[in-house]
Amino acid sequence: MDRVPEPHVDHGAPLAPLTTFRLGGPAARLVTATTDDEVVAVVRDADERGVPLLLVGGGSNLVIADEGFAGTALRIATTGLDLTGGALELAAGENWSAAVAHTVEAGLAGIECLAGIPGSAGATPIQNVGAYGQEVSSTVTEVVAYDRRERRTRTLPNADCGFAYRHSRFKADPERYVVLRVRFALEDADGLSAPLRYAEAARALGVEPGECAPVAAVRESVLKLRAGKGMVLDPEDHDTWSAGSFFTNPILDEAEFAAFLERARRRLGPGAEPPAYPAGEGRTKTSAAWLIDRAGFTKGYGTGPARISGKHTLALTNRGEASTADLLDLARHVRDGVREAFGVTLVNEPVLIGCAL
Repeated sequence: MDRVPEPHVDHGAPLAPLTTFRLGGPAARLVTATTDDEVVAVVRDADERGVPLLLVGGGSNLVIADEGFAGTALRIATTGLDLTGGALELAAGENWSAAVAHTVEAGLAGIECLAGIPGSAGATPIQNVGAYGQEVSSTVTEVVAYDRRERRTRTLPNADCGFAYRHSRFKADPERYVVLRVRFALEDADGLSAPLRYAEAARALGVEPGECAPVAAVRESVLKLRAGKGMVLDPEDHDTWSAGSFFTNPILDEAEFAAFLERARRRLGPGAEPPAYPAGEGRTKTSAAWLIDRAGFTKGYGTGPARISGKHTLALTNRGEASTADLLDLARHVRDGVREAFGVTLVNEPVLIGCAL
């Protein structure tokens, strides 16, 4: 009988090269799994032995402590892209940006505004990844995940995923689910995009919000917009040594938004009108980037090895010699400054491993 290949195992392996921040200490044990069965086997083994488990995909949403991770880090390197008509299935380890490019080449609409987002496909439903007016929740049909509590693989339909702004059932209970595959339903609209909901993207394409444009043109335009903000990975550009947006856009209830608006006008003058977008149930979403900038943390802020990006105030960056401690010091400084100025507490978007704000 042929021997079944086993996952590759490294002991004391550095984790920093597996993250877009290029920060963090080593893992006691790093296992690289290339099939769903290997992923499930490693997870089950860790659970049975009571060993802490860290899941690593594209590493674009991780901040790992300088001390590293004293357990098993599981690098999910599974592959598989199946596109049949408008039905797309991606293995969790597939490169997300490459998958978007593939669907655009096929003339399909639904995720074209999510071009250039770093990381793996398996992370997209966890964060309900979104940009330029699109979120994956609008096209995800099913998520195949290993349920660590029930010790079985389950297929969860969209309605059971608990999607919300940068949130999902998987993020709410991170110790329970391991995403294996994600399925999407895309639209064939004769090569046209979904209606453009984000004013900046529409303006760059010379159309009005709500109108469509060729999907290939939308993807190229989004890539240019993202590159201009340091949001497309480039090893030579330290503005991209980040996790993209470090803080989520705050969602405030009616009383919170009124108090925020009063403080903004008192600080900046009666004409100050911060961005405001309806977020349902009487709530309002405002801009974290606006808050950070108006609190005095402008592009390029900082003098140490961790600084705000020179291209976008939402990105905290490693200038090449930073530690995780340096990054978190900067994040706390920005968070506390915004809270003092506007009474709004920013929340980090990346997952913090072995460290906290």
